[in-house]
Amino acid sequence: MSDACQPVDVYVGAGSNVEPERHLRAACRALREEFGALRLSPVYRTAAVGFDGDDFLNFVLAFRTAQAPETVVEVLERLHDAAGRVRGPNPFSPRTLDLDLLLYGDAVIPDPAVRVPRDDITRYEFVLRPLAEMAPELVHPVNGQRMDELWAGFDERDPSMQRVEIDLAGD
Repeated sequence: MSDACQPVDVYVGAGSNVEPERHLRAACRALREEFGALRLSPVYRTAAVGFDGDDFLNFVLAFRTAQAPETVVEVLERLHDAAGRVRGPNPFSPRTLDLDLLLYGDAVIPDPAVRVPRDDITRYEFVLRPLAEMAPELVHPVNGQRMDELWAGFDERDPSMQRVEIDLAGD
């Protein structure tokens, strides 16, 4: 495991479609306790993809840390377990909590256990849109494009995706 020395900005995609407000609030609270202040993007309601299920609430959160990326992933996995996430053979299923490390500074890490930047950034609107709104000038470490540029060129927009006003920062 590597040890980070300099603090970096970390971006995490967050979502839930099982009691989403409760699980996402609890995750934010735990992440604040672990890493300090969080920045939160707008929250979006999106239809379930790949299965019939309740809508998801999705957003991106960010924090600064000097902890290693492996440590960040371990914390995210502990939060999945605490939320009672069940992992089955189908990756498209209801989720109490889904936390994905999207970016760890400008690191490019191909290790499957950590893998950043996460492909979801350029693949899914529910990841790219809130990330571009939160950090429009942030540069993707592989393709060199800013998040607002990636969003402007994104062509698979879902008209049913809706911004919702939910306070996930409160305790």
